[in-house]
Amino acid sequence: MRNTAKITAAVLAAGALTFGLTACGSGKDSSSSSADYSGPLVVAASPVPHAEILNFVKDHLAKKAGLDLEVKEFQDYIVPNTATEDGSVDANYFQNQPYLDDFNKKRGTHIVPVVTVHLEPLGLYSHKVKSVDALKSGATVAIPNDAVNEARALKLLAADKLITLKAGAGAEATPQDIADNPRHLTFKEVEAPQTVRSLDDVDAAVINGNFAISAGIKPAKDALVLESAKDSPYGNFLAVKKGNEKDPRVKKLAKLLTSPEVKKFIEDKYQGSVIPSF
Repeated sequence: MRNTAKITAAVLAAGALTFGLTACGSGKDSSSSSADYSGPLVVAASPVPHAEILNFVKDHLAKKAGLDLEVKEFQDYIVPNTATEDGSVDANYFQNQPYLDDFNKKRGTHIVPVVTVHLEPLGLYSHKVKSVDALKSGATVAIPNDAVNEARALKLLAADKLITLKAGAGAEATPQDIADNPRHLTFKEVEAPQTVRSLDDVDAAVINGNFAISAGIKPAKDALVLESAKDSPYGNFLAVKKGNEKDPRVKKLAKLLTSPEVKKFIEDKYQGSVIPSF
């Protein structure tokens, strides 16, 4: 799939190799036929909100539950899955089902969801206009360039009647699938982490919730258009390599991530910009 990382593929590969060697040096052997569930549960996560939620669990709930939790932060959408696949980490928390389906298909990985925790609504933002109605004909809109988030962005714009998509345009829709573009919008495809930075260069940008929050944007307040949480397939979940779902440490974390304490933490901290899915 198209790269969503902020850094180059070469750097990613080197980082993944270094991380893998570090894991091997610590004695983890993902190829072992007998599963080793001792030691801390190492979870790869995006910094916001995933790592923040995990660190809340680590600081307030894990000890009482007998869980030793270690959180490793990643800025990209690739290494968390490849590291989970090769055993460098035990689990990850950063993605939704359409993204994972696409990743597994194209990368040959075997990652599976464990429990869905929250939704980060995708939003349309602008530094130049205060409403969708103020977008002029010919306006430039930045959208994420990875297959899943690009389609998701176009569906958001279609839901608010800025464009019309061709019948049957699904989870891999691109600008070529636009049937009607009454405002003659121009689309600038950029890596998902760069959509926030593009705000000064375009008329509007569709931004993933985690990147918006990291930049100090409040989706529930600042979005011109915000994705509906109702019946959304884009809930973010804890995931592991297939076969590790029964890891007792994973089961403990899954239970804690869907606890009343975590629900309250998400609601209080993110004020509707991140929505609990349980």
